[in-house]
Amino acid sequence: MSFVLEASHLRKQFGGLVAVADVSLRVREGSLHSIIGPNGAGKTTLFNLLSGALKPTTGRVVLRGRDITGLPPYRMAHLGIGRSYQITNIFPNLTVLENVRLAAQAMGHDNWKFWRAASAFQEYEARAREIIERVGLQDKMRAPANTLAHGDKRKLELEILLAQDPEVLLLDEPTAGMASEQVPELMKLIAEIRARGNKTIVLVEHNMDIVMNVSDEITVMHLGNVLAEGTAKEIAANQVVQKAYLGELYN
Repeated sequence: MSFVLEASHLRKQFGGLVAVADVSLRVREGSLHSIIGPNGAGKTTLFNLLSGALKPTTGRVVLRGRDITGLPPYRMAHLGIGRSYQITNIFPNLTVLENVRLAAQAMGHDNWKFWRAASAFQEYEARAREIIERVGLQDKMRAPANTLAHGDKRKLELEILLAQDPEVLLLDEPTAGMASEQVPELMKLIAEIRARGNKTIVLVEHNMDIVMNVSDEITVMHLGNVLAEGTAKEIAANQVVQKAYLGELYN
């Protein structure tokens, strides 16, 4: 199995603060690769480097053998990297359908045609409707995004991401702020996306039950460095990781 996304000796400094010190990782095509660690470990900064939101101080990011280091997020998106955020990132005053349609249109050839009627973009609306029905917000398609419950906003963000049809999905704590009863439904959606076989998922998540159950590979970060890497079974058996993060949960 080939590697679709690789980071090599990434480092990011903000003045005297080193947020990411020296991180290398390789993400296998079609896998779900989780990144874990406590607050301040550098996980979100690493996501910002992989998605182009930040340029590394040193190091490289490679997508299918192509050096994409420091490209802006819109270029990353067109190359096949989509990213969600800890804080829901949607157009609050637009409907669910409009949010998803615009995301699909942005990746097409009509992304700058602002003054044409939405009815002129039937192909994008059709794609948006298909994605909304797959994720499960079809009964709220015409609702303004700002009227949705938090869990549904998380679903909408996933729909927006899927409308861009990225090859690699970077999901930054997708269950953050969700009620516990909503989490299994969202993780089922992520599992279904993965089962289709044409997406690679990189996940930052604090919920260890989720991480241990869905991950093919796990990277553990600590103070901007990689502390350990391996399968869920290997990470659960790692004495250093147990002491630092998992306590006695997986003994």
